[in-house]
This record gives sequence, C-alpha cells and structure tokens, in this order.
Amino acid sequence: MGGQALRWSSAWLVGVRAISEERVAVLVPLVHPIDMTTLTRAEVYEKYADQLVRFATGIVGPSDSRDVVSAAMVSVLWSPGWGEVRHERAYLYKAVLNEARQHLRSRERRRRAEVMTVEGSSSDWMPELRPEVVEAVARLSVSQRAVVFLAYWEDMRPAEIARTLGVSEGTVHRQLARGEARLRRVLDV
Repeated sequence: MGGQALRWSSAWLVGVRAISEERVAVLVPLVHPIDMTTLTRAEVYEKYADQLVRFATGIVGPSDSRDVVSAAMVSVLWSPGWGEVRHERAYLYKAVLNEARQHLRSRERRRRAEVMTVEGSSSDWMPELRPEVVEAVARLSVSQRAVVFLAYWEDMRPAEIARTLGVSEGTVHRQLARGEARLRRVLDV
C-alpha cells in the first residue's frame, strides 16, 4: 500500500510540477518514504519470498537457496534505489539470479581450493549425491538453468520468463534451446 501511495504521489507531483515549482517544494516533505518503505519491505519480502526460494533452488540447489534469496533481498530492499523500482518482481528475480551466479562462482572457487588441498585427489573425490538429471541440469550455465527451471518446473511461458528475468523473449528462446540441446546430449535422449 505504501509503495503505491508513493508512486501515485510521485506521479501527481510531476503533474503539479507543470503548474508551479513552488508547490512541489511544499508537497514533497508531506510524503514520508521512510515509514512507507519499512512497511513495503516487509510486504515485498512476504509476497515474493516463496517464489524466489523455489527459483533459487532450481539454480543453486535446496541447501543454499534460502541464503541466496536472503542475500539478494537484503541487498535490494535496503539499496537507495529501491524506491525507484517499477517492476518489483522482475527486479527481485534478476537480483536473485545475480546473487546465485555470485554464489556459484564462490562455491566453485571453494571447491577448487578444497581439491587442491587434498593430496593426490582429483575433482571427483566427492561422492555422487544427485540423480543424473539433476547433475545434467547443474552442468548448464546459470542463465540456461534459470530459464529451464522457470519453463519446466514453474511452467512459465517464454514471455513470462522474459518479464520475470528482465531479458528479451529472444534471449529466453535462445537460452532454452541451448539448454535443451545440452541436456539431450548429456542425457543421450
């Protein structure tokens, strides 16, 4: 509710600006974005958290998904530019995707460091923990994995995926086709 009031007030103030610059200066202090933002942050988190955790699970796995979403939400909701965001859902999905990429890079660096510290070991020293399909999906790039997850696990259409991730529909089609082709090759389907 607060975010909508702030957006409406901003739009209204733009209309007033054409009439008189003095009125804008008088009206701006009447809006209390700090009070509304605090409420809006909690509402936004409550509204999107479950969706974002499912999305992150498809990218980084169930054990790290909540951490990725929490880090992304803290980063986004407390950033100074949050009040300017017009498409909250797409912005949050993109933030989770970026956080997931960062998390995967960090995890891979950690894994390589662990492998290097274990004497005489190779990169397959870890036991097999997941079925072959999950393993094949994990081999996809983060972008391909995100699109495949949203298309097959969340049953989203390409246009909806594009809006959700903040990319073009052509990018979604390309990433989905490449991801499907790679899965077919890896799984010999």
